[in-house]
Amino acid sequence: MAVDLSVSLCGIRLPNPTVLASGILGLTHGVLVRVACSGAGAVTTKSVSLAPRDGYPNPVIVEWGGGLINAVGLSNPGVEVMVDEIRAAKEQLAPLGVPVIASIFADTIYDFGTIARYVSEARPDLIEVNISCPNIDDQYLRMFAADPYVSAQVTRRVKANTDIPVLVKLSPNVTDILRIAEAVVEAGADGITAVNSLGPGLILDIETARPVLSHGTGGVSGPALRPIAVRCVYDICRTVDVPVIATGGITTARDAVEMILVGATAVGIGSAVYYRGLEVFREVCQGIQEYMERHGYRRVEDFRGRALEMMGHR
Repeated sequence: MAVDLSVSLCGIRLPNPTVLASGILGLTHGVLVRVACSGAGAVTTKSVSLAPRDGYPNPVIVEWGGGLINAVGLSNPGVEVMVDEIRAAKEQLAPLGVPVIASIFADTIYDFGTIARYVSEARPDLIEVNISCPNIDDQYLRMFAADPYVSAQVTRRVKANTDIPVLVKLSPNVTDILRIAEAVVEAGADGITAVNSLGPGLILDIETARPVLSHGTGGVSGPALRPIAVRCVYDICRTVDVPVIATGGITTARDAVEMILVGATAVGIGSAVYYRGLEVFREVCQGIQEYMERHGYRRVEDFRGRALEMMGHR
């Protein structure tokens, strides 16, 4: 039986449901093209700001046994450089039919609108609004995703400055992710990415009694995050009716299928690139295909949200 792995995300066709998540790679068009050629259905840039940002000194990422802990500090060359990189990526990926998602962040609600306008000049297929990084200084003042009203204001500002579909990236570090999801959808979000890393967490070098990361604390990602991410995606998909890119600890086809079963349209893969290399995209797609053949599904849509139905939410 021939199966179709393609999915529609906010009206944009992806040849398969795997997406390079923002954060691990994605500052140059060459890397984005390489990831797409390795089997990703869409690629997301690293989060970009208005001005260049150095981030934190090394070490910025450490594998600790149950996943990764990182505090990169949102390093990027600034939107002026990234507009050129996105344009080049779009041109080279057009024949492959692989969309480009531009991830953006800002320090103020107003600046979110400004950077959305600038990055739109490159015509990415979608814009992902990162309001949920857990490892920047003064995080409790700056993590916009912690407050429904602020999250909605950011969403409105971005939507007012672009005609490109907008995904809002939410945080697991909130008391009620449903309120945040409802707020951004009401404010016009076309879709949601869920979730960013958990934390911040702290890992020590017990010989020196000092943190292993230069910044001290960092966001937790990888396998340890996955059950929390699944619950967040499940809650969001049973509450709001917009497409969701599920991220958080997806390393195998089994993990990807699980996210689709709770309602995700696509699955973001980030930390797994560290563990398994770029072949992870093709391997996950192969595993999804085998799952579909085994269960008699012809399209991804045939089993998307099945767990919601089994649990009485549809």
